[in-house]
Amino acid sequence: MKSVRSMVLVSSDPISMERGAAQVYENLKSEIETLGLSEEISITMIGDVGRHDALPFVIVYPEATIYGPVKPENAQYLVEEHLYKGRVVHELQAAHKELTGKIAWVNARKGTLPAEQRIVLQRVGIIDPENIEEYIINDGYQSLGKVLSEMSPKDVIEEVKASGLRGRGGAGFPTGLKWGFVSGTPAKKKYVICNGDESEPGTFKDRLILEGDPHSIIEAMSIAAYAVGANEGFIYIRGEYLLAQERLKKAIKQAYDYGILGEKIFGTDFNFDIHVHSGAGAYICGEETALIESIEGKRGEPRARPPYPTSHGLWGKPTLVNNVETLANIPAILRNGGKWYRSFGTPSSPGTKVYTILGNVNVTGLIEVPMGITLREVIAIYAKGMKSDVSFKVAQTGGSSGSIIPASLQDTPMDFDSFQNAGVSLGSGALLICDENTCVLDLAKVLQNFFKKESCGKCNPCRIGNERAYQILENISQGTGTMQDLDDLAMISKNLFELSNCGLGQTAGSPIRDILNHYRAEVEAHIRLKVCPSGVCPMSGKRL
Repeated sequence: MKSVRSMVLVSSDPISMERGAAQVYENLKSEIETLGLSEEISITMIGDVGRHDALPFVIVYPEATIYGPVKPENAQYLVEEHLYKGRVVHELQAAHKELTGKIAWVNARKGTLPAEQRIVLQRVGIIDPENIEEYIINDGYQSLGKVLSEMSPKDVIEEVKASGLRGRGGAGFPTGLKWGFVSGTPAKKKYVICNGDESEPGTFKDRLILEGDPHSIIEAMSIAAYAVGANEGFIYIRGEYLLAQERLKKAIKQAYDYGILGEKIFGTDFNFDIHVHSGAGAYICGEETALIESIEGKRGEPRARPPYPTSHGLWGKPTLVNNVETLANIPAILRNGGKWYRSFGTPSSPGTKVYTILGNVNVTGLIEVPMGITLREVIAIYAKGMKSDVSFKVAQTGGSSGSIIPASLQDTPMDFDSFQNAGVSLGSGALLICDENTCVLDLAKVLQNFFKKESCGKCNPCRIGNERAYQILENISQGTGTMQDLDDLAMISKNLFELSNCGLGQTAGSPIRDILNHYRAEVEAHIRLKVCPSGVCPMSGKRL
């Protein structure tokens, strides 16, 4: 049998699949078989690598030649010329140099742009996510083996505390501290939950992790379970993430087959089982207590706190709930040590952060960079600047529950404390970059409409407040608003923050607060002058 001389990797993210990636894969495979190359050329599909410039793309490895966008009808020519005759097909090569530079880490296995360092995404796009052996070859399950053979549960928690890792779901709570709370609560039964209900608009980082490296979450949950004394776990995943669910279930089955899940893992007394639970499209279930209610078969509504899930969680038992990105850091931390992890990021926010870049920029997609990078650097380095050289005006960070921030704050380090001190939220890491043609009133109205529709309705401030806030914003944008409306908006925002039953309801007041704090003059222009300064509201196509 001949040795494999080349690997052909076909992108399989949702956009690629929509554009015919599955047929590209089948056509390439058929042509490889027709030319008798099956024994020396392997072909597989890989997950999203964070760039959407030329999809679907095909990488021929190890030379890392990249083709894209590739159409199904290109397959025969590509196989004949490159894989059979050894000629690079220049006319099919990726049209964007940025894409080539970005995927160069397939060969180099490291970040390729200034300040980028992949920890969470280190294997995404490199390994076949449906092959456990490729995960194992690339340092997979080493940390779990180390933990079970060399460390006590207390040692594990202390290492996580030493790393300074903070929750990547938005709140930034110290991860080791949360683990310690669950561990310190005596109970015969405990649970670990991975929160994969990624429903923030513009956020797709967790999907990429689950699709591209599902075994990292299994390993991280197993380590967490050992540390806190749990023997059962749930991955609560957004219902629309069908590919991620499929790969997670396949990865879990493989882990059981290899003895990495189940009873007496690695020959120890540690037992752990994982189940996948699909959500039903409720934004509120991203809140951990509503998520727990959903797993229990109840309507997804937040619980009153205290008590907290760390002591009274799933079915009343101590429960550890961590976000996907948070957990994805754990294997690397236990493998390399907390001190190593602190060499990235800032003293108060160590490590890296995965950001999704969207909006009026030249390059959108996903990056992983050390905490503390500025918005200006993200736009200039990774987004390749604003489209058509139009000036940056405003960014919406962290999904709908994040903050609307002005250009004056674009040099603020993006870490939990610096952003909090500036009065803004880092949130989930979604960065919507908007240019000078954006109407902040229109932006706030879109966000408020989202909260209005997604409110679970359990508490009055959220159910009534969001409806009323949206109607006021709509009136102002139509030219029928009054100055009293601004006082009413400020009161509604205050009530949402102070009286809502859960964190998601509280952050619903952010869009109103931010436009009044940073863009009050623009909002007042809609009322006093009946003109939209950006020229995009229904009331006027004119500019001031």
